[in-house]
Amino acid sequence: MLAKQLQGAAKSAVAQYIEDTFSTYLYTGNGSTQTITNGIDLSGKGGFVWLKRRDAVDSHALYDTVRGVNKQLVSNTTAAESTTDRLPAFNSTGFNVASGMNTNAATYASWTFRKQAKFFDVVTYTGDGSNPRAIPHSLGSVPGFIILKCSSTSATDWFCYHRSLSNTQSLNLNQTTAVESGTTIWGSTTPTSTNFTVGNVNSNTSGRTYVAYLFAHDAGGFGAAGTDNVISCGSFTTDGSGNATVTLGYEPQWVMTKRTDSTGVWSMFDVMRGMPLSGSNQLIEAQSSAAETAGGQSLKPTATGFIVTGSNASATFIYIAIRRGPMRTPTSGTSVFEPVAYTGNNTTQRQIGSTVLLDALLLSCRTANSTSWTTYAQFMGDRLRGANVMLATSRTDAETGSWATYFNYDTNVGWDTGSATQGYNNATGSTFVSYAFRRAPGFFDVVCYTGTGSATTITHNLASVPELMIVKTRSTADFWYVYHKDVGNTKYLQLQSTAAPATSSVVWNNTTPTSSVFSAGVATNGSGVTHVAYLFATVAGVSKVGSYTGNGSNQTINCGFTAGARFIMIKRTDSTGDWYVWDTARGIVSGNDPRLSLNSTAAEVTTDDTIDPDNSGFIVNQVAATNVNVSSATYIFLAIA
Repeated sequence: MLAKQLQGAAKSAVAQYIEDTFSTYLYTGNGSTQTITNGIDLSGKGGFVWLKRRDAVDSHALYDTVRGVNKQLVSNTTAAESTTDRLPAFNSTGFNVASGMNTNAATYASWTFRKQAKFFDVVTYTGDGSNPRAIPHSLGSVPGFIILKCSSTSATDWFCYHRSLSNTQSLNLNQTTAVESGTTIWGSTTPTSTNFTVGNVNSNTSGRTYVAYLFAHDAGGFGAAGTDNVISCGSFTTDGSGNATVTLGYEPQWVMTKRTDSTGVWSMFDVMRGMPLSGSNQLIEAQSSAAETAGGQSLKPTATGFIVTGSNASATFIYIAIRRGPMRTPTSGTSVFEPVAYTGNNTTQRQIGSTVLLDALLLSCRTANSTSWTTYAQFMGDRLRGANVMLATSRTDAETGSWATYFNYDTNVGWDTGSATQGYNNATGSTFVSYAFRRAPGFFDVVCYTGTGSATTITHNLASVPELMIVKTRSTADFWYVYHKDVGNTKYLQLQSTAAPATSSVVWNNTTPTSSVFSAGVATNGSGVTHVAYLFATVAGVSKVGSYTGNGSNQTINCGFTAGARFIMIKRTDSTGDWYVWDTARGIVSGNDPRLSLNSTAAEVTTDDTIDPDNSGFIVNQVAATNVNVSSATYIFLAIA
């Protein structure tokens, strides 16, 4: 009986996802009051908000729901809590900012941590002078990292405990100093899943008030099964060249590091501001009021952790890392894909897109009326590689970073046209279409890897079996290799070519991908060559990777949608054929529909009626201009609702 009750309780437990408990949100000040909507329930669940101005010298500002609104602490000073009109409200979907944290046109970063068992907790207490003293917490696991501050008295440091250190050691968040040993700040006692211990004048002075921020370590508790880790607190030591590889078991979105064997800054990284594989990290230091800078220690995410390059040689660091989201499978296409058609006006930093957080960008010039677009026509970029690198879908070229000031992903929705006026993405009078894809379980993933020169498996985070994979070398010129589940693992297509499938055992290693890895043969894993892979799969009501056989007239392709496809890509597989693309931003109607070819530099064609709308997916018509429904011919497609 008890076993059945426990089983029922487990089934009824609400699944937790990182996107509901942590957010990096970037905003630009408007000079008055602004609501930051990041999807984190602070008013109902409680939590902690850390703010920093990015473009100028300004102190960090830390707030939490336990101490209350406008109660500010500053990580780069020893100051006591102050009351300022800077964060006047915690909301069910974020928080409000005002005054000094919302200067007009200034840029800011915010990091929000919601209280949640096995992730994060906030604890306040009043000192009683005892040593040692156990302080209860609700983290539900052993803390991996603790930040402690006296909130009532100035001239007291921010003390940090980390599981990689001993319980007689501490670090100061407001300083660059190395580990301090022999202290009794933690009562010489290791924290447990129910308590942490304090024990001297700095951490438990009678009558003083304190706040502690507690971070879990590899405690599980997340995901549909409740077993996924979302936060890790560990350490690494660089080699003689200043490099290190850290394995987390997941791809991070936020990392903070601190050197412990000598002096060193508290480096704060996140993928929203930029942890690109190409280019510099955007660095904020927790102990400094300095503006954000590019460069310094280089930290790059991988599918299973992160790599550090160009750091201090043979140095030891601690880190706190948070898993990339979302972890929840999407239920609507509009949450993970946004097509936008626009006409260029040659302005800088023009925002393109307003609804979807962009992880990958496919940008096409519809008119192809400039020299650059006649040469390249269409670009593929992604947040993981960095805003300054693009690949032309119609060419075999290596990636180019010559447009560093033209593409900017430093925004929570869509992208902007960068700081330089030019013709690549916003030429006056030219028309463009932008496709924003968000990485999400079952729908889409991006993986970057360096080849080993032999057949191997590449870890991915799609959380389902990839049905369509597009792989491109980055550092050298080569084909765009395409895998499709209905073409098979012994054949490949080329995105830059109209060619029919070719047979090869050195592309996919004659191996079907799994929900955790895909196989790369020598052709897609050249020694020392860097690669990017875009992975798609079918999610009910959101996306469909499929195939059909032509009937010579017209037919409905049922994708299981309810309001039709907003994006359609079709390629013939029994013979040659373009990689045709249609979308609702340009028009999918019962009449002529604009189409582009990813393998071509030509301008879009608007003079044929190849596609018609249907609520379940789309309709294909046989017209000689495209031949996407030739009797007995075979086709593959990707459709997004």
